[in-house]
Amino acid sequence: MLGGTPVPLPSVQNLGPIAVNGANTIFTVPEAGRYYIAYNLNFTAGLLVSSQVLINGAVSPALTRTPAVALSQLDANAIVTLTAGTTIELQLFGLLGAAILQGGLGASLTIIRLSD
Repeated sequence: MLGGTPVPLPSVQNLGPIAVNGANTIFTVPEAGRYYIAYNLNFTAGLLVSSQVLINGAVSPALTRTPAVALSQLDANAIVTLTAGTTIELQLFGLLGAAILQGGLGASLTIIRLSD
């Protein structure tokens, strides 16, 4: 997992108009506007792992976390301007080994359109 590894999100989701791929890893917004994006990751043990959100395949610095110590939880949030058809993907990176998410709400991603 040294490179970016997509985080599959729960298949029971309130997506509204947002489209998702079959693996529940890439989300596409249908309309341009300002969006609030937030994520939360909960691991079964403390890990020295980093997280990031890719917007149209590019890393969003505001939505990247690279802790200096092992943590069992990572989160970030930001308001970003997106165009119609923008893709959003949550990833883990920088870990030699496997990260195990907690059962239930191990990973969540929130995407809310705020305005045009």
